[in-house]
Amino acid sequence: MQTLSFDSLGRRTGVLLHVTSLPGPRGIGELGAAARAFLDWLARTGATVWQFLPLSPPSGPHCPYISWASTLGNPAVVDLEALRDWGLLTDADLRAPGFPEDFVDFDAVLGWKLPLLQKAASVLLSSASHPRAGVFARFQKESVYLQEPALFQALRRRYNAPWWQWPQALRDRVPDALKVSRIELGGEIDEAVCLQFFFESQWADLRAYARQRGIYLFGDVPIYVDLDSCDVWMNREQFYLDSQGSPTVVAGVPPDYFSEKGQLWSNPLYRWDRMAEDDYAWWRARLGRVLCHADFVRIDHFRGLSSYWEIPAWASDARTGVFRKGPGRAFFEVMRRHFGPLPLIAEDLGMIDEEVISLRQWAELPGMKVLQFAFGGDATNPHLPHNHSRRNVVYLGTHDNDTTRGYLEKLDPRTHEHLRCYLSLGEGDPVWNLIRVSLGSVCDLAVITMQDLLGLGSEARMNNPATVLGNWRFRIREQDLDPSCADRLRDLNGLYGRLTC
Repeated sequence: MQTLSFDSLGRRTGVLLHVTSLPGPRGIGELGAAARAFLDWLARTGATVWQFLPLSPPSGPHCPYISWASTLGNPAVVDLEALRDWGLLTDADLRAPGFPEDFVDFDAVLGWKLPLLQKAASVLLSSASHPRAGVFARFQKESVYLQEPALFQALRRRYNAPWWQWPQALRDRVPDALKVSRIELGGEIDEAVCLQFFFESQWADLRAYARQRGIYLFGDVPIYVDLDSCDVWMNREQFYLDSQGSPTVVAGVPPDYFSEKGQLWSNPLYRWDRMAEDDYAWWRARLGRVLCHADFVRIDHFRGLSSYWEIPAWASDARTGVFRKGPGRAFFEVMRRHFGPLPLIAEDLGMIDEEVISLRQWAELPGMKVLQFAFGGDATNPHLPHNHSRRNVVYLGTHDNDTTRGYLEKLDPRTHEHLRCYLSLGEGDPVWNLIRVSLGSVCDLAVITMQDLLGLGSEARMNNPATVLGNWRFRIREQDLDPSCADRLRDLNGLYGRLTC
């Protein structure tokens, strides 16, 4: 697989907006006209990178970083108009209820949309003469990686329980039991594969459109996977689990900026020694799928590849954890051998020590600088602009931070005074003043959240890591793709040498 080198990008600007946050009339972002309109607007700004969060189907509280299948796409963002144009739905099907414009009501949207996706799949599967039938048949034959996740999804629905509570033969993947289930659930498996066909077809079209507009796609891969996922069910021997499938230790992070008790993520931890035995085959397959959707990828919680926080499964919070050694250089040596230059960006935030820095530098991966972490300390803070270096990505804040307006409104007096003295920002909109600072950084890539371009407050925050409910719901409206905002950003991109044409 030919991959993109970060060094070949040069000086650019990106905008961070997740796919579900795109505008449109059906309650959630879709991969159709609204996505193309966003790319058109992005091109007008002079920005040439679109960053989004993981594309896999969420489980639990609709968090894109927790998925039941890390190699699949999320059917919830499939464009229904395209399915109508394929003759799989009708105009009447597309008449959506009155969903909110500025946030996603996931339960309501999915309750309405999933039956329509299933209807479209049923029409295609039942019509061998349909113009798309032959293309789908080839997709089904070539996409063998979809079969087990599709079986997992069907079994999950049948038993309405996590995989470790299924009948023992299925929990333990006894071949005869799996064979019987594949026959019994063949219709549901075909339907699940068909929904992936819709997603992959539309994503390929959108990626081609982005390429025409000169825009690179910047994806995201979470370091961990959900316990109740086909990833774990299919690869139990590569995780720290007991004989019943329960984790013995789990992932998280120690106390930090976001939480005084740390964060108890509860994801099962990898047995890196086992993974090394087959050249990290599971990771190679996973990364390969992500690179089918993006030109380069942020690897979330990069420090976990150097050392990770191991928490006993019985713990009520993360404070009882200890650091364990990760795979380190061996992991990246294997990935380089299979992929060549790695199109990865390290999310090197949080508790970063010299070993993490050394590994990132050895692996030749860009890191991240976040202006919201820069102020209130001393001149050695690595996030301060005078400590930036070219091979990094600079942010005002990420999807885990408050919006910049919300951040500024909550600053304590000491941090506010440090920011004011350091930047000498003067008059004008303080958010746009900080946007100007990020674009003026020496970092090759500057990424701005859409919320900050719109000057929104804390109500538009995408995620608060210390909470479970109320996250990931932010959406823009069609009128937010404002030409004057685009032109303002384009002027600054030109001023700071971030225009590519």
